Amino acid sequence: MCCTALCLQSSGSNEGENLDAPLLDCTIEEQRGVVRFLWAEGVKPVEIDRRMLAQYGQSTMSQRKVYEWVERFKSGRTRVADDGPF
Repeated sequence: MCCTALCLQSSGSNEGENLDAPLLDCTIEEQRGVVRFLWAEGVKPVEIDRRMLAQYGQSTMSQRKVYEWVERFKSGRTRVADDGPF
């Protein structure tokens, strides 16, 4: 399971845990969820891409995909899964 430092919720002691480390084991749906969350918070797509790259490293979606998903969310899409338009 993947969590980001952007929206991490603690389930116990995190003492000594490095939350700044890149997350390499994340699904594309989890990354889309982060895009949706940040866009809803008013973060610009260029900044979303920068944050995603810093967090996910080489496992992140492309900048083009970040922009595509922001446009989908602007158009009213709420789902992050591939099935169905909304």
